[in-house]
Amino acid sequence: MQKFCYIALLRGINVGGKNRIKMADLTACFMKMGFDQVTTYIQSGNVLFLSEENDKDKLTSLIEKTLSDTFDYQSKIVLLSHLQLEEVIKTAPPSFGKDTDTYKFDVLFIKPPLTSQQAIDRIQLKEGVDQVAEGKHVVYMSRLKAQASQSSLIKLSANPVYQQITVRNWNTTTKLWELAQKITEK
Repeated sequence: MQKFCYIALLRGINVGGKNRIKMADLTACFMKMGFDQVTTYIQSGNVLFLSEENDKDKLTSLIEKTLSDTFDYQSKIVLLSHLQLEEVIKTAPPSFGKDTDTYKFDVLFIKPPLTSQQAIDRIQLKEGVDQVAEGKHVVYMSRLKAQASQSSLIKLSANPVYQQITVRNWNTTTKLWELAQKITEK
């Protein structure tokens, strides 16, 4: 049976001392759910795995419920296939992620039913600091490093729309895709 590679982006774990989950425990939890080649990347809740299930909604529900029950918190995830993550990278704006001396680059992954355009409409951008571009189920956001403390990204956590978004920097995003590629090549 065919197995599909997925990346689960967990929201709100290991941030500010809240919802602390050890990566070994997270890996064990995903393995108990029956997933193969479970790999975590850094402490912010990035889990790669293989599954025979191709229904993302079903997988999302299973993972959120299991994480909530196992770790006693209200789990929310954004689930992507490795092909969707590849599309996120390949369709990024041409200069996105390039001038790292001047800008910080982040990808805001959107949890359906919220759309990228709805997220952009609800984010108050700081003129002259923030730039955004719409992608498929993502928002590409860059901000001037010299004025990063003035960026609207810092205030995003107070915005109700933030409950349907999880943020990863560009380096993490591209590294997750590299890891997914290795898993699918095995």
